Amino acid sequence: MNSTIVKSIQVVVEKDSLLATIHAGKHTFLIDEPLEAGGSNQGPDPYEALLGALGACTAITLRMYAQNKGWPLARISIRLGHQKNYSLDCQNCEQPSSRLEVIEKVLLLEGDLSSMQLERLKNIADKCPVQKTLSSGLMIHSVLA
Repeated sequence: MNSTIVKSIQVVVEKDSLLATIHAGKHTFLIDEPLEAGGSNQGPDPYEALLGALGACTAITLRMYAQNKGWPLARISIRLGHQKNYSLDCQNCEQPSSRLEVIEKVLLLEGDLSSMQLERLKNIADKCPVQKTLSSGLMIHSVLA
């Protein structure tokens, strides 16, 4: 398989810790588990970070689109949630593969926008690059260094 790494991000987790230090270019941030899960609660948990990345990408995509169109989008607020749902018609519901990962994005778009503009922005919200990646049938390959 031919692969090209576009961005290099380093994640470091030290011995006996659930705290992950993320180094992305000039930026460093923490991802951790809550106290009740054995972490030290020094940062968002991995799913919160994933939802945050999706929400940020969605908001940035909406802002860029509205600015390009000259639309009066004053404020963007996005609430996100993640859960595992069972397929409605699953025959083997006890199998882990019968569960569906579901992310819900609730968009609050403020400004003097028409119903047509709001509907278009709702459609654009589903076109952010992070959402496209998550929805694409993503493949992840792990290799030992």
